[in-house]
Amino acid sequence: MAGYRIDRELTELGEHVRGWRMVLGLTAQQVAERAGITRDTLRKIESGNAGVGFGNVAQVLRALGVLGQVVEAVDPLGSDIGRLRAGNLAKKRAR
Repeated sequence: MAGYRIDRELTELGEHVRGWRMVLGLTAQQVAERAGITRDTLRKIESGNAGVGFGNVAQVLRALGVLGQVVEAVDPLGSDIGRLRAGNLAKKRAR
């Protein structure tokens, strides 16, 4: 089974990362230095390249000051269905 197609979402995420950088008035070099990555890696993130490591993306989000918002956005208890099924969080694995 092939994985879900996420190209569009990755491109949109990259555009949002670039948007935050621009809104904050930061250069690519500044964000790359703060995140501890190369400008080329930041360029890949901003273009939605799927090959970039998750840790690098998280470092950029932290450098932009939005990592906490992203973490909160994926909290299952932040949604109605997550709260409804909160009992499943204690299970070791999904069935």
